[in-house]
This record gives sequence, structure tokens and C-alpha cells, in this order.
Amino acid sequence: MRARTAVFCAVADQGVTALTNILVLVVAARLSTVADFARFSAVYLVFTVLLGISGAYTGQPLVLHRGQEPATRGACRSAVAFTLLAAAAGGGTLAAVCALLPGETATALTVLGLVLPAVLGQDTARYAFATLHAQHLALTADALRLVCVLGALSVQPHGAPAARLVLVWGLSALPALLLSLALLRHRTAGTPVRLRPLLGRRHLGRRFVVEFGVGNASSQLSVLGLGAVGNPLVVGALRGATTLFGPLNVLFTSATGFGPPLLGRLAGPRRQVRATAALAAVLALTAAGWATVLALLPSSAGRHLLGDTWPAASALLPATGSQYAAMAVGTCGLLALRLLDPRTTLSIQVVFSLAAVGFLIGGYLTGGIMGAAWGLCLGSVCKAVATWTRVARLTRRGAPERPAVSASAAGSAP
Repeated sequence: MRARTAVFCAVADQGVTALTNILVLVVAARLSTVADFARFSAVYLVFTVLLGISGAYTGQPLVLHRGQEPATRGACRSAVAFTLLAAAAGGGTLAAVCALLPGETATALTVLGLVLPAVLGQDTARYAFATLHAQHLALTADALRLVCVLGALSVQPHGAPAARLVLVWGLSALPALLLSLALLRHRTAGTPVRLRPLLGRRHLGRRFVVEFGVGNASSQLSVLGLGAVGNPLVVGALRGATTLFGPLNVLFTSATGFGPPLLGRLAGPRRQVRATAALAAVLALTAAGWATVLALLPSSAGRHLLGDTWPAASALLPATGSQYAAMAVGTCGLLALRLLDPRTTLSIQVVFSLAAVGFLIGGYLTGGIMGAAWGLCLGSVCKAVATWTRVARLTRRGAPERPAVSASAAGSAP
């Protein structure tokens, strides 16, 4: 595929995936009672966490492989096989434990455990297609999943329990999974499946899972903590402002999850860094433009989006917009580090995620909700500066071009 076509398919694939997640919640809300939708949302949150862990452990190390050599094709095949087996083991354990617990939420979690291999396996196949420079195949499979899940949920009766909705949602991923496996088998025919490297101590997924946990959990828990011990409005205002920037999260996810195979086409680390810097500028300008559009929205349109939360959220748009512009720069800096030396990102993520929590709390204590928003912005700025400082040091030292990962070390450090 040409680079432009690959970029378009990667971004479109992320858009289809994000649209699927949003529409699933919308349709479930329309079909369920308030109590059942609360249960479904809780189960879907558990799935979101498991999906993030799976992507960090298996998907993100996979996209650091290069080329269409037998080693890379074997790594893709092994990653999907590993995900299916791990999801079956973990999902079976979750189902067995929750089956012994009372309540409808436990029943829905039991069902989630049973369908987990289908939904996680299909997601890992997306990373495999990106690694093989076949982003159009990932887009095809995800489009099929979108059609199947909406079609399956739309015929469910109103008042369907959460467990039934989870079952229908999970089974609707099977056609996309089977299509992905068929396409992947054709692309990886003749390569062995090697699972041991994915369990080794040098597997990069261990580090990336820690990064995922620290980067996502720290800010989430700190905001919830401020709402619990301080003003509950801080949670609604910050979450409302962040929700408005959801489209940018799709772009950031596309960059980190599917950027390495595209940038890997460029010869030499310096060209890759320059391309990543250009991407950072584009994403930062996009964030600034999106913040401007939101700031110019009429109050009636804002209330239609967020209801009574709009006044508090709209007041935070300058801070949140600045935060997302800094996040764009920092995300691309981490992407550059993944290309140069993927083992350097963990320390930055840990240190500056914890620093962002400190800025958040300090900002709230000095300036209330507005201070908390600017504290999050300051944390993103510091992380961006740290990432690009590390990139500059590695580039000046002449970081050697990362070799393709061998089949015997699939998923391990290069």
C-alpha cells in the first residue's frame, strides 16, 4: 500500500472502532432500563480495561516489528494465537469466579468471560494487519464488526437484561474474527507459532502494560479522588471537557498504535524523527483548531451535547485545549522513542504521570476546578518536553536503526 492510503486506512479504522464503541453504549442505553444500563456500563468498563491491557501487552510490541519477512509474519500469527489462548484462560477464570457470585452484574461478567476470546482476538488481528502493512484489511474487518454488532443489538427487545446484551455484543464479533483469521492465515501461511517469547522476561509488553496502568489509572483515580474528598463538580466538569475532545483521542490512538509500521518505512532514525516531529505539529494544530471550534459553539448546541454540565465544561476549554495540544506533542515524542529505543518510555511515563497528579492536586488547592484543569495541562507540557529532550539526546548520539525482530525473539526487545 502507498503511505497515504495506509495512513487513511489506519485513521479510518480507528474511527470505525471508536464509532462502534460509542454506538454500542447508545443502543444499549436505549434498550435497557436505568439499572440494566448501569450494569452493562460497568461490564463494558471492565472490558475496556482488559482491552487496554491486551493491546499494551501484545499489540504495541507487535507493531514495532518491521517488514514482511517470515519473522514478522510469524510474530503476527503468534500474537493472535497467544491472545486467543490468554483470553480463553483469563475469560474462563473470570466466568468461573463470577458464576459463583449472586447478582445480575456477576451474571453479565460471567458472560463477558465467555465472549472475551472473540473480542480480544479480533482486536489483536488489527495490530497484526497494521504490522503487515495491510491496514485496509483491518478496516474491512472492523467495518464488518460495526454492521454485525448494530444489527444484532437493534433486534433485541426493550428491557433486555445486561447479560443478554453482553452476550449479543460479544458473539457479534465472531464474523469479524473469523474473517480476520482467514485473511491472516493467507498472509502468514507457512510460519510457525511461537508463544514462549511472549512470556519471556524481555518481552516489551510487560513494560507497556505498566505504562498503560500508570498513564491511565493515575489521572483517572486522582480526579475521582478530588470529587470524593472535595467538590464533586470537579469530576463532571473535567470529564465533560475531556469528552468534547474525544475525536482527538482517536487520532492519538492511531498515532501510537499504528504509527510505527508507517514510520518504519522511512530509511534511518533521523528521517523518522523528522516525520514524527511534523506529525506532532499537525496534531497540535488540530487540537488548537478543535478547541477553537468548541469555544465558538452556541450555548444551546453545547447544552445539547453535555446538558447541564456544559457551562462548567466550556469554562475549561482553554485549559483542556492547551492540554490536548501538549498531549499531541508528547504522544508523538513517545512514538519517536518507541522507534528509537522502546525501553526508554517507561521511566518517562511513570515520573510524569505521577507529576501530573501532583500538578492536578496542587492546581485544585490553589485555583479550584480551573486550577485543576491547568494543572493537568502543565503535566502534559512537562511530559512533552521530557520526551522530546530524550529524543534529541538519542538522535545526537546517532541511535542505530532498529533491526527487524527475529522470530525467536518475537515481541522482545530489539
